[in-house]
Amino acid sequence: NVLAGAIEDGLVLDAVIAESQAQAKALWQIREDMPDAQVISGGGVKHDVSVPISRIAEFVEVATPLVEKMAPQAIVIAFGHLGDGNLHFNVTAPDAASLAALLEQESAINDAVETLAVEMGGSFSAEHGVGRLRLRQMGLYKSEVERDLMTTLKQALDPAGTLNPGKTVAFG
Repeated sequence: NVLAGAIEDGLVLDAVIAESQAQAKALWQIREDMPDAQVISGGGVKHDVSVPISRIAEFVEVATPLVEKMAPQAIVIAFGHLGDGNLHFNVTAPDAASLAALLEQESAINDAVETLAVEMGGSFSAEHGVGRLRLRQMGLYKSEVERDLMTTLKQALDPAGTLNPGKTVAFG
């Protein structure tokens, strides 16, 4: 049992295991409600990173103080698909003034969190893809060979450029 081993190794301090289908649905609903709760609380800075499963705890332990140093009132909300290394590492604040200060540091926070994910053997963008918001990072974290390969694949699969135009391969 993976969870039992993680508890024995001190990697998990607290866990809830569903004992019925109803409990499983309730736990999943909590996970599904996380993004909406952040919107209701005023928003924040969102990340969709990946790191090797074995380094998720380390990533959170290192990234949290990095963010708190830049934005002392920051509240880190880390959740996601931990079984495959995808982590939503989101940052919010307790009030409007703190949120404004947090958003002033958004670019620096993004760079710190995304660079750490890459340094730990992961990616700056996981399940939600690159989109338009993270195009700049493609040039920072992906080699010219990787970008050329992506462009070649995109052109082969979508020669007319009708699928998601301007996303991922518009490295401009």
